[in-house]
Amino acid sequence: MTQAAPEAPHVPVLLTPILREVAPVSGVWLDGTLGAGGYARGLLEAGAERVIGVDRDPLALELAAEWGADYGTRLALVQGVFSELDTHAAGVLDGGLLDGIVLDLGVSSMQLDLAERGFSFAKDGPLDMRMSQDGPSAADLVNGSSEAELADILYHYGEERASRRIARAIVAARAEAPIETTLRLTEIVTSCLPRPKPGQSHPATRSFQALRIAVNTEFHELISGLEAAERALKPGGLLAVVSFHSLEDRIVKRFMQLRAGRGGQGSRHAPQIEQEQPRFTLVNRKAIAADAEECAANPRARSALLRIARRTAEPAGAVDREGVGLPRLALKGDH
Repeated sequence: MTQAAPEAPHVPVLLTPILREVAPVSGVWLDGTLGAGGYARGLLEAGAERVIGVDRDPLALELAAEWGADYGTRLALVQGVFSELDTHAAGVLDGGLLDGIVLDLGVSSMQLDLAERGFSFAKDGPLDMRMSQDGPSAADLVNGSSEAELADILYHYGEERASRRIARAIVAARAEAPIETTLRLTEIVTSCLPRPKPGQSHPATRSFQALRIAVNTEFHELISGLEAAERALKPGGLLAVVSFHSLEDRIVKRFMQLRAGRGGQGSRHAPQIEQEQPRFTLVNRKAIAADAEECAANPRARSALLRIARRTAEPAGAVDREGVGLPRLALKGDH
């Protein structure tokens, strides 16, 4: 069944800094998190010859078929996960490589705005959170995981200090009746935490983030997507990644540092380790944040950080996943 599109327009976060830092935009780019198409359209308007738009959400592709008609064959649409972006690109380009890739790691405002998708703690809807709209849902996770598993998910994926208390409350509540809606889960989480002070985030923010990450195996997707980007970019190609919380940014930062040969030498007492040749160079050594004007116009930009790296001519290689800052649970497949 077709779902209604959200009424509020999607505003791509940090689009202006991306276009500024990668200028001049040319060649073929891949938007691995197409969403409502803000980055894809921005790249096409800035001079990209073609953009491959990838998204796991069928609704995003359905909407893109409408607005994308204005760009004709300059926009190619692919339903899939960005962890396989090199395969998607090769399929469209007959094995060719990309000039650039952009990834927006935040949940799409299009998904947040639709209560029936179950991402928002502020709107009542089924406890779903599945970006691809298939597979186990957040309700399955909340009602089927042990108390210890829930506590681990909340702590490692949401950095929630009250994870054990919240997990205990969830298990007690579901013993009375299954937890099937977003507002019921919000009430359970909120009952475990003090009332927020002015300016603080909603008490359920971290718990909903953690469950969304677990449901969609986001950290596994992220590191696999960064590896795929390394394989898919031509020498000189650019990788731009926008993250929205410290766990994501830590992974992106560490990956780019390691692949740029800036991982550090370790202890001076340890044997010297031969450094691999850099597969990326850092375009911006410090993350770029949104300026005050963008934050005022788009509150979603307040926590966003942009990192950009340029591909070298070195062949792609394997990544030490434990070395890129993945939370402990992600090493087991995010669950």
